[in-house]
Amino acid sequence: MSNGVFWAVAFAVAAAAFALSLAVENEFYIRAAFVVLQFLVLATAWNLLGGYTGYVNFGTAAFFALGAYGSVVMEKLAPLPIPALVLVGGVVSGAVGLGMGYLTLRLRGAFFAIATLALAVVLQTLITNWDFVGGSRGAYIIAPAEIELLGHRIGYIRYLFLVMLLLSVIAVATARSIERSRLGFGFAAIRDDEQAAEAAGVPTLRLKLIATTLSGALMGMAGAPYPFYITYLDPASGFNLNYAVNSIAMPLIGGMTSWVGPIVGALLIGTIQQFAIVTSFLGASPAVNLLVVGVLLVAFVILAPRGIVGMMARHKGG
Repeated sequence: MSNGVFWAVAFAVAAAAFALSLAVENEFYIRAAFVVLQFLVLATAWNLLGGYTGYVNFGTAAFFALGAYGSVVMEKLAPLPIPALVLVGGVVSGAVGLGMGYLTLRLRGAFFAIATLALAVVLQTLITNWDFVGGSRGAYIIAPAEIELLGHRIGYIRYLFLVMLLLSVIAVATARSIERSRLGFGFAAIRDDEQAAEAAGVPTLRLKLIATTLSGALMGMAGAPYPFYITYLDPASGFNLNYAVNSIAMPLIGGMTSWVGPIVGALLIGTIQQFAIVTSFLGASPAVNLLVVGVLLVAFVILAPRGIVGMMARHKGG
């Protein structure tokens, strides 16, 4: 697919999705779609590091929460429009991703994964004890009921949906442009055999730092609108286990070696999870989300270890 065709398709899909959101009267479905797109961005961001370079990151919730709490801080200091808060979240989380990479990327395999998990624990502890953002009590965010956009008044949830929709396009376009670029080939060399890549002259540390920075930035950007969506943010919701689990499971199920994989995985798992919540299938407990992910992970590890995209490519080629 050429760049022109990709952008034409992306614009058409985004325009159709936003038009549909304006036509839907029940706001609950808009909220559900927002969550699915949020996971699409997180899955794509995780895949830049975990799928492209092979470094498993368990710290998704930390970067997501940094973006969310960045919005809380700015709301208290100098309120900004949502697009500006998204940029702030990206800068903060990207900087932390760069620092995390510099400190931990000399570790490999399980040691790196444990280090990213430790980062999430440390940041959650700091946030829990930071009174300025509410500490363990949490913080309330007052979002307007409507906002004016291009001369029209629309519901604020629809506006947040539009922001996340555009962010999804940006995340997917970033992953797609990287995949077949010189940078993407460097990432693939690290994933396949890092020592051989180093011997061949690939600047592995620099490339991994780029991956952690981009991945962290996109995760923080996904978290920035979240306080206005939920209107109340506490450490338990910001550092929720769902973000870490889903951001890993979605690329695994969709396929980690292609930019298409996280999209397929996010749309599949996210839609099933929201359907389970809306219909109260298996009960309305938040644990339903993890149950859905667990069942699908077991099934795909057995039936399609390379994910849906990998399975389709194998059948097409064979």
